[in-house]
Amino acid sequence: MDGDRVSGIRYPWAEPPAPGEAVEVTEGVLWMRLPLPMALDHVNIYALDDGEGWTVIDTGLSSNKTRRIWETLMGGPLKGKPITRVVVTHHHPDHVGNAGWFQSEHGAELVTSRTSWLFARMLTLDVQETWPQETLDFYRSAGMAPEVLNARMKDRPFNFADTVYPMPLGFARIKQGDVIRMGGRDWDVHMGNGHAPEHATFWSRDDNLVLSGDQILSSISPNLGVYATEPMADPVSAWLEACERLQTLARPDHLVLGGHKLPFSGLPLRMKQLIDNHHGALGRLLKHLDQPRAAADCFLPLFKRTIREGEYGLALVEAVAHVNHLYHIGAVTRTQRADGAWLYQRKG
Repeated sequence: MDGDRVSGIRYPWAEPPAPGEAVEVTEGVLWMRLPLPMALDHVNIYALDDGEGWTVIDTGLSSNKTRRIWETLMGGPLKGKPITRVVVTHHHPDHVGNAGWFQSEHGAELVTSRTSWLFARMLTLDVQETWPQETLDFYRSAGMAPEVLNARMKDRPFNFADTVYPMPLGFARIKQGDVIRMGGRDWDVHMGNGHAPEHATFWSRDDNLVLSGDQILSSISPNLGVYATEPMADPVSAWLEACERLQTLARPDHLVLGGHKLPFSGLPLRMKQLIDNHHGALGRLLKHLDQPRAAADCFLPLFKRTIREGEYGLALVEAVAHVNHLYHIGAVTRTQRADGAWLYQRKG
């Protein structure tokens, strides 16, 4: 569900900051990048100058490599001033990965939503050396191809703790409607949903900046996934509700600093695109379900391209999210195949 550059959406910077370097977005706000070992090969991080120290927005995956880059940044663009506060937009490992390191090793305060903290701490403590039966059942229920499932079962399952530094007890909660002071500005806190529950976004009262995490991205749609933890979840509904609510805040002059890709302006148009993209995908999917099909049989109408091996997992959980949504709104029926896969079919 990628979106191309469209008239009305502008990218003030054509290139991201180099590793270990920063781009000054505006006074007191630095944009930096950390690498990720996946198709989406980076995460954006931001540092806001609080005078005596820095507030950092998101932290990258936990790894020695990432922490070496952080140390380069702290000694370079951050001028040796301490990182006193870490604000995490949502609980995914590329955002929360080093939060515990900043708390434990640097004495930073962790600020995030309650749901983000609970998910992150719970998942770091839930280490599985072998595949849980619930996860295997979930993959089968989604129609995962047997050869893909068999290949996965040969490997140790991914654990959150593999890429998230141990998180000590204690955090400071932010919630919908709060105002937080960062980088010499007051920011309204508005919670998103869908990509991650209670995902924090920040809207400056003093200028045109928006810190959007992964809730709003410039040229891709955030992944909306369903997992074995809540197999009947409907993140598409949560996503559309959040987009429609945040759309009312959007101004053309907003400069949106997201968790991936490039900062951009033209937010009203981008919000419309994000909403329309998912309605379009749901329409194509409903047409495709004229015959009973499992979630794994729905990649082409959803993504309009061939899904490669490295993308299969994210594509599958997003396909489940979309068939779940159609099921919850009563647009499709479902029956269970002998192998455990749910088959969805359009009503009428």
